[in-house]
Amino acid sequence: MRGNRASAELRELREQVEGIEASIAELRRHHLRLAELADLVQELLVPMAERDEDRVAEAITKFQHGL
Repeated sequence: MRGNRASAELRELREQVEGIEASIAELRRHHLRLAELADLVQELLVPMAERDEDRVAEAITKFQHGL
């Protein structure tokens, strides 16, 4: 009886760990995407401030290819 309970608890803990690992992987993907967007904003702000339309268009194209 006790072995079955311990086995069930172990199985439950493993499932929880798998769920946590999946959540971490998803958060990493979101973090990477956020970093890419921050880079895009930075790439756009300077050229826009300098009114460099070619660099703005280049940054937008680069971003679109990354989607």
